[in-house]
Amino acid sequence: MAYQGGAVQGTVAAGFEGVQDEFAAALGEMNASPEAQLVVHVDGRRVVDLWSGDGTEPDTLMNVFSISKGAAHLVVALLVQDGVLDLDREVSSYWPEFGAHGKDRLTLRELLAHRSGVPGADGGFTDEEIADDRVVAARLAAQRPFWEPGSAYGYHAFVIGALTGEVVRRVTGRSIQQIFEERIRAPYGLDLYLGLPEELEPRRAGTLPHLPTPEEAARLAARKLDPNSILAVAGNQNGPHKTELVDFANNPTVRALGPASSGGVGTARGVAGMYSAAIGEVDGRAQLLKPETITEFARPQFHGTDVITGNEDVFGLGFEELTALFRPLGPEAFGHSGATGSLGFADPGAGLAYAYTRRRFGFPSRYGAGPENHKLIAAVYRALQAN
Repeated sequence: MAYQGGAVQGTVAAGFEGVQDEFAAALGEMNASPEAQLVVHVDGRRVVDLWSGDGTEPDTLMNVFSISKGAAHLVVALLVQDGVLDLDREVSSYWPEFGAHGKDRLTLRELLAHRSGVPGADGGFTDEEIADDRVVAARLAAQRPFWEPGSAYGYHAFVIGALTGEVVRRVTGRSIQQIFEERIRAPYGLDLYLGLPEELEPRRAGTLPHLPTPEEAARLAARKLDPNSILAVAGNQNGPHKTELVDFANNPTVRALGPASSGGVGTARGVAGMYSAAIGEVDGRAQLLKPETITEFARPQFHGTDVITGNEDVFGLGFEELTALFRPLGPEAFGHSGATGSLGFADPGAGLAYAYTRRRFGFPSRYGAGPENHKLIAAVYRALQAN
């Protein structure tokens, strides 16, 4: 069914009309258009394909921030599945330099679960450094950890992909970006890039800042961040070059290099296509991940307080464990959110792949999925049950 009502355009399959209504309602509740895309696949078939906002089309490329982590760690999952990487082997056995300052016993499993103790570096990174995974990895190999490695969980917002990517590089001789391109993006024709080709730049739409209400502006002005705190370290706010997320996304060096933690660029079609390929047959190709690999990577590795943010959280191996946050999801669902409020995931039990991308930041979202995802996901699962 084709749909064009107000600012919302696109198509939905019969029975999924409620999703289009919820998408339109979610956009209408916001004080500024989020310029968003929503795509859902069921058993490899696209059943929802919606978009909205000035200058936004279904093939408009957006910075997807930490959705990039899902793409990068799909590569790691494939390498574990192939027997190339061992989750319970020490990182330092692959990457000897990383063992400095007591990091030698940290396993790859613990690294993927954000337990390394090095979510950032003393003095922070410059804009050029934070965009380059190899530079980040070299700095963090020599970094003294901020907590005993393996003893606690803290979200490595800007650096986890550099750390896991260096393990991949040491074992395969290839970057995580190259393997993603060769094994996942190119074979499936996905509009999702860890390193945006220059010729695709005209299709990219810049990331937009949140437009706060007066009340939100007052709350933002009252916030103070201790530059010596672990939160400042993880957010790269602890040095002379404090990373601002809008500027980070709109930096052409970031887009070109595609840092695996947060530098990906894509569409909701691309994100949903990736998760659909991960859990099911697409165009005659077998699903990328075997059921036992999905079980391993989706299984919660940590449930408790994030020592960086102070928030309660649940994390799998490289992917967010989403069932605690989004109740309709099955126990083996896996995926990752992005800083603007975006979200991508697969739910193997339902045969479902979901992708919601936004150009504009919400409030107070800095890292996690936007609250509108709750209603959108609920509408998707109601449609599944009804059909």
